[in-house]
Amino acid sequence: MSDRDGILPDVLAAVGHTPLVALRRIVPDNGVDVVLKLEAVNPGGSIKDRIARSLIAVAESSGRLRPGGVIVEATAGNTGIALAMAAAVKGYRSMFVVPDKMSADKISILKAYGAEVQVVPDVPRDNDNNYQHVAKRLAQEIPGGCYMGQFEEAANPEAHYLSTGPEIWDGTQGRVDAVVAGAGTGGTISGIGRFLKEKKPGILVVGADPVGSIFTGPVSPFKIEGMGEDYYPATLDVTVVDRWLAVSDDEAFAMTRRLAQEEGILVGGSSGAIVHVALRVAKELKPGSLIVAVAPDTGRNYLSNIFSGV
Repeated sequence: MSDRDGILPDVLAAVGHTPLVALRRIVPDNGVDVVLKLEAVNPGGSIKDRIARSLIAVAESSGRLRPGGVIVEATAGNTGIALAMAAAVKGYRSMFVVPDKMSADKISILKAYGAEVQVVPDVPRDNDNNYQHVAKRLAQEIPGGCYMGQFEEAANPEAHYLSTGPEIWDGTQGRVDAVVAGAGTGGTISGIGRFLKEKKPGILVVGADPVGSIFTGPVSPFKIEGMGEDYYPATLDVTVVDRWLAVSDDEAFAMTRRLAQEEGILVGGSSGAIVHVALRVAKELKPGSLIVAVAPDTGRNYLSNIFSGV
């Protein structure tokens, strides 16, 4: 069966080609267009579906992941969900180590895909009990275990260079003047930024960063999931990022709720942070400019925290 007759061979073939959606009610009235790259419509609910396919393909081709193997990863949720979905399609077991600040909703989704989940304290990377270190040890201890390495593998930014970046360029017909994205592993902003700067060297690439993340520093705890770090991952190419702008938890979550209630767009806290920054950038650009804000995931992953009590 192929997609020639409109039937996709499996759910992984539905990843990508996500829509660009214009914001109408919350944008400044200055003639600058702000549109969302709405990654929530991917089958796993986030932009991480894109890298899951690539990480697995690289692991399989290198022989690290073999039939009957176990996919192991450290995740703030969305990469794990994407890998768990892909593991179900391909017949692999999957195990994930997650920090305890991750929403209960994401843990439930991981388990719904059949994944095993280990929750550990959200401690800095220089601590041996950091979720990345625990996951790497787990992969070594389990027969057939394969650590997927989203924070190290070049396949992560390459997935966005080959798919997300071209989709933004084609979808805006090259009109895009600025792109705003978050950075956890840095794969999204690095891959998109590299592609778009090759097409249009003057494009502005802005990183939205939680207050407490190292990219805008100093490092301290924060609640926004899926973006911000306490170190610079190998998958982050800082040379493509023109500016970093910090956003607080309160600013991010307030914008997340506004997007749902004023634009009808239910996304997560990282999207709220990114849109908050995009609207700041919009006030600086000239009329007729076009900003693309990359909205990584669905708000359904955060009903128990960001939207609790709304």
